[in-house]
Parts: sequence; structure tokens; C-alpha cells
Amino acid sequence: MAESAADSAEFAAERLRRVLGPVTVVRDTVLSGGFYNSARLLELADGRRLVLKTAPRGSALALTHEQGLLDTEALFHRLAARAGAHVPTVLHYEPAGPGTPAEWLLLTYVDGTTWDDARDRLTPADRAALRHRLGESVARIATVTGPAYGYPRPALGLSGPDWPSAFTAMLHAVLADAIRFEVTLPVPAALFADLPGRFGHRLAEVRRPALVHFDAWEGNLVLDRTGHGEWRLSGLIDGERAFFGDPLAELVGLDPLGSAEDDPDLMAGYRSLAPGLTIDTGARIRLALYRVYLTLIMRVEVVPRAYEGELASQRDTWSAEYLTRQLAALDALDT
Repeated sequence: MAESAADSAEFAAERLRRVLGPVTVVRDTVLSGGFYNSARLLELADGRRLVLKTAPRGSALALTHEQGLLDTEALFHRLAARAGAHVPTVLHYEPAGPGTPAEWLLLTYVDGTTWDDARDRLTPADRAALRHRLGESVARIATVTGPAYGYPRPALGLSGPDWPSAFTAMLHAVLADAIRFEVTLPVPAALFADLPGRFGHRLAEVRRPALVHFDAWEGNLVLDRTGHGEWRLSGLIDGERAFFGDPLAELVGLDPLGSAEDDPDLMAGYRSLAPGLTIDTGARIRLALYRVYLTLIMRVEVVPRAYEGELASQRDTWSAEYLTRQLAALDALDT
């Protein structure tokens, strides 16, 4: 993402002074890895390390649910912290408005390395222990109950009094985005649009709007090592995609290409805090629905993100095959 005046080093320093008073930035590093918001690591003379995230301007192309994402992230981190999860501390959030061309968020920095970057250094035993701790962490986050189902910004129209209505709005919004951005789908859009009605009785099995990060893949999990060399999960970052709904959806967000519900280490960690979790037919149907939803997002976002070349081609091929496979799984489960 190209640097603009709204996320320049000078603007970052000015924002810090507004929130923290007279401080000195000794190092300013643009962080890579984000696909939507920009982020800077700001190291202060007093030793503090902070992250300043800035959203694109309101005129930037975006999916329907991608409005006020940093507001959502601030909410997620505050709620997750109260539940005992290791997340960045929110220092300040400011919405876009007069004199503020784009919303921004100031957070503490979580020291460590992402799981994605550390993957080749993890032994099978390391991974098993970390997956257990990850299961515990997302189960703890799921104890938070929201005021309604769906995305937390009512103005988006992507929330509701029950999970079937909220999920229907969420799914239909990304299908409308596909039309708006002229994204072709592997099957007629009506087949996707009909899914919430077809499986509404399964969606209705969700009776509490649990907090869901929905993007807890390995790039958003921070690890560090204890003095004895043991790896530990030190933080979950980037809560901007959060919503309130079925806690099972977390299993899809943290493992978009796999089947987290079949991971014994992860599920043991989850059940250590939520022993009543079962993966029955209804649960597997809902998991397939959430995989459809997430994969549609990943397919449609190629256009507003302006992905090109091999990345765009791979996303197109993979998402078409994966959507077709999930539809087949739903047919097989629809008894």
C-alpha cells in the first residue's frame, strides 16, 4: 500500500503527540503483511513500542463489511482483554471526520514473531502444545457475549436479533459485492444466496452471539520463547474482522485451508474451557457454511485489493475449487 499523507511518518508523530503528549520517536518502521489497513511500528525514546494503524480513505474500494474496521478492532481487543486473552492494549481510536481523512488506531506492540514466520522452527511437540493453547485462547474469547448477532456496526445492516438473519445479511452482502466488482462465481449466485434459508434450522441452533475474531490464522498469532526455550502464544492481533455469532466460526477463520475441528490438540485445548463443544451434523453444516462465506470474501476481495498475476490466478483457481467442494459437502450432509 502506497504511503499517503494520512499515514506518513510526520502524520504518525503528530497523532502520537495528540494522544501521549510530548514524546520522541526514535524509530518508525512500516510493517508489512497487512492487506487492507497500513501499520507502523513506532519506537519511543522511553522504550515503549506502539503500533499505529490507519485505514484507507473512505473513497477506497472495499467490501460492504469493510467499513469502520479499526473501530471493530478496538472493540474486539477491549472485549477479548477483559476475557483474559493476550491481545494488544488499545490506547486510542479515532474515526474519520473533519481534519481526519481516515480512521486510525493506536495500540501497544506485541513482542515476538508470527507463527507463520516461526513455522519452520517449530517441532511437532511445539506445534501440538501451541495448538492446545490456541484452542484455550479462542474458547476464552468466545465467552464474550455481544449485544446482537453479526458485525458490530449496526449502520452496515449486517446484524440481527438472531444468527440466521445476521448470517443471511452477511452472506448476501458479499454476493452483492461480487456483482458490484464483477467477480464471476463458480456456480450461480442464487445457489449461495439460498444456503441460509436451506439450512436456517441449523443456524438457529446458535443461541448466543459469541465474540469471534474470524482471522486468527498463523499470520495473526504472535509467539515468543520463555527463558527455557519453550514456545508460547504471546498474542492475537488484527481483530478487525470480528463479529458476534457462532463460536464455531472461529475454527474456520484460524484454519481457512484446513479442518480445525479435526485437530485433536486444538480441540482438546478448546474443550478444556468449553467441554460441551460437540461436532455433530449440525456443527459440520455450519462450518461448511462459514467456509463458503470466508472463501467468497477471499475471492471477491481480489478486485478491490487489485491483486494481479500469480496471486490473483491462484486465488481464482483455489477459491472456485474450494467453494465447489463445500457445496458438495453441504449436499452430503443435507439429510
